[in-house]
Amino acid sequence: MSVPASLPAEQWRRTSPLSFVVSAITGLKNLLFPMAAMLFGTQGWDGGWVFVVPSIAAMIAFSALFTWIAWRHFRYRVGDDDIRVERGLFSRTARSVPYERIQDVSLEQKLVPRLFGMVDVKFETGAGGKEEVRIRYVAAAEAEALRETVRARKSDEVVAAGEPAPPVEEPSRTLFAMDMKRLATFGLFEFSLVVFAVLGGAAQQFDFLLPFDIWNPEGWWRLLAGPGHRLQELGFAAQAIAAALALVLLAILGLITGLGRTVLRDYGFKLEDTPKGLRRRRGLLTRSDVVMPIHRVQALKVTTGILRRRFGWHGLGVVSLAQEARAGSHVVVPFAQMDEIVPVVETTGFTLPGAAAEWHRASRRQRTDSIVLTAIPFALLAATAGLIGSRLPELPAGGPMLAAMGLAALGGFLALREWHLWRHRRHATDARQLFVQHGWLAPRLDIASRVKLQSVEIAQGPLARRRGYANVRFGVAGGTLEIHGVPLEDARAIRRAVLDSIAEVDFSQLPG
Repeated sequence: MSVPASLPAEQWRRTSPLSFVVSAITGLKNLLFPMAAMLFGTQGWDGGWVFVVPSIAAMIAFSALFTWIAWRHFRYRVGDDDIRVERGLFSRTARSVPYERIQDVSLEQKLVPRLFGMVDVKFETGAGGKEEVRIRYVAAAEAEALRETVRARKSDEVVAAGEPAPPVEEPSRTLFAMDMKRLATFGLFEFSLVVFAVLGGAAQQFDFLLPFDIWNPEGWWRLLAGPGHRLQELGFAAQAIAAALALVLLAILGLITGLGRTVLRDYGFKLEDTPKGLRRRRGLLTRSDVVMPIHRVQALKVTTGILRRRFGWHGLGVVSLAQEARAGSHVVVPFAQMDEIVPVVETTGFTLPGAAAEWHRASRRQRTDSIVLTAIPFALLAATAGLIGSRLPELPAGGPMLAAMGLAALGGFLALREWHLWRHRRHATDARQLFVQHGWLAPRLDIASRVKLQSVEIAQGPLARRRGYANVRFGVAGGTLEIHGVPLEDARAIRRAVLDSIAEVDFSQLPG
């Protein structure tokens, strides 16, 4: 791909008039609920359309007007030292972001902008959850020019105002890609019942339009029984078969929903190693194009699922200074075998733990305390239920005892769960990295560079102080990494080793 021309510096620019059209069209979704409420509310009115049609037209007109005002009073400028964005009519805001604070520039195209050739440009600053700087919407060539201009100025390259950058062919190496067969396999493991949550929310809003109360189980039973209650007359076996078929239908819908979400999100997934970093492109309706500079990768996350781990499927995410909105990491390999993940891990400069890694579990005292603290409340509740049953004979026979047995069984299950979590929670270190593995049914491995950790904290509660163990928390981009319940001396040794690793590095010699 040739690098596009850089943008003129110190000139205020507006987005294309097409961006106003795109914004106006996409803004119509905010009018769907008021329109639906108006249509349902005027049912039965004689000549109601005389009121509805002008009202809907007025809502669309006002929405278009406000969109035009927002577009007309939005402008941006590519300066020598920063990107500046101004917006607003009555309440005017101006935001300036220095180039050295921009972690990366990501491009995104949803369905409607793609139809018009418009791109949403987001400047990622890693500003602790604050809204990122965005320019909506610009032509695809202008979006590429914005990205290349920011990268050039961050690299202190001299780009004359209005002069095109010399065309450079970027060499790239495909690290991972998913074809339709892999995508379909991935979708089968992404079982989802989100469609039922959506339908349930819609039914709750519009239940007054249905012929019976959908939240009443007896109404559903009468509906399923059919005329003359024929289903009930078929006997228990037929009813059990009907229930099994309903569960099968539920599973099929869940699989279809998961497959659909996977295809929409990861269609055309491709990860490339480029001179500027890892470039990831994916999406069917919403197409995203993100480049993650390798030197900004702080940590890795190797994940799996309850079922997919049985077949050797894993995912890989990178924790970067520039994070996706509402996400803890960039997913760079969503669904692959470990031998496919290894080349990506090596490209980022990290390594997976080897056979010689010395793994350590949390303190046995911490294990005992967590089990006891989990079981005690349920034991007390069970004893209370048994005591109430012995003091109040008028209660149903066996009721308090069954409640006590149920509470005791639940407490035992949760205590057993704590023991399993302790067995599968472990950590290890080597000369450069820190490994933390946790999780029982769906384990996750976190890999962090000791040099890139931002802070180290030893935390102890009252019980941990008396028992001599602590949690070690490491500050990384986008959150924290934590080792639970290690002996206090081990916690201090880990902190000392990490701080020594940081002290040995001359950060002025590192890229970026």
